[in-house]
Amino acid sequence: MTSQTITADAAGRWKLADLTVSRVGLGAMRLTGSAAFHLGTPSDRDRSIAVLREAVDRGVDHIDTAAFYFSRLRSANELVNRALAPYRDDLLIATKVGPYRDQQGGWGEAARPDELRGHVEENLRQLGRDHLDLVYLRRMRQESIAEHFGALADLRAAGLVRHLGVSQIEPRHLAEAQAIAPVVAVQNRYGLDPAGSDRAASDADALLRLCGEQGIAFVPYYAVAGRHGENAVTAPDHDEVRAVARAHGATPAQVRIAWVLSRGPHVLAIPGTGDPAHLVENIAAGALRLTGEDLRRLDALRAAPAH
Repeated sequence: MTSQTITADAAGRWKLADLTVSRVGLGAMRLTGSAAFHLGTPSDRDRSIAVLREAVDRGVDHIDTAAFYFSRLRSANELVNRALAPYRDDLLIATKVGPYRDQQGGWGEAARPDELRGHVEENLRQLGRDHLDLVYLRRMRQESIAEHFGALADLRAAGLVRHLGVSQIEPRHLAEAQAIAPVVAVQNRYGLDPAGSDRAASDADALLRLCGEQGIAFVPYYAVAGRHGENAVTAPDHDEVRAVARAHGATPAQVRIAWVLSRGPHVLAIPGTGDPAHLVENIAAGALRLTGEDLRRLDALRAAPAH
């Protein structure tokens, strides 16, 4: 693959909320450092800003961020604001609320429903906006999300939020939310490496299918990081992934992104990076077309028991 000349349009487009966006977006978490949160070395600010601007120049119009994406020196929202404000009308900025981190980076208790307005307003302030395009409620092990999602629906009615999504949910939570307000996107962990129990993998597959049937965007996170997740451990990939990558002159990360995109036209990838070269490769993955044999090999990898 020749990555340098490929733009985000190569991946195709999908109607997310009231905007039609490229199916390859950008996750902002790794703009803050070499690994998520406080786990790595803080990023170079100018380089992170350059990555954001280069992404938009290459056709990326879907940025996924959150107020709790910060490292010792960097805030993802502040970087997005500095790089992209004033924002283009065709640029969708998605954020998440629910989790909370204190100033030292430690995780606090999940937000109560009456605290979600403060989370939304913190994102508004950091991003320099008067409304948020899309806000996901990230479920934090609650049995029911009705009260939390209802609080966000009230903020939508007040004009602070335009569209709502749900994250880290089971299929029953999607129906619970839809009974309160429209859901335009679901963001769950999903990729070649099933995470957690067999039930979690089954729920992820069920949600992907439900979203496709209902025209809802399905937005996987950790699609590239796989089983390493937020720790971003560098390790050799599976033999099957590397073999497919060699056959296409691609990288294993590109194969992982292409596999995720193959799951349906409603699936949107948000690979995160603070590295300009990786950004170019991630966008180019939208042009990688896996063969039927490639997909059989990779599907079998996902179906294999976790080790």
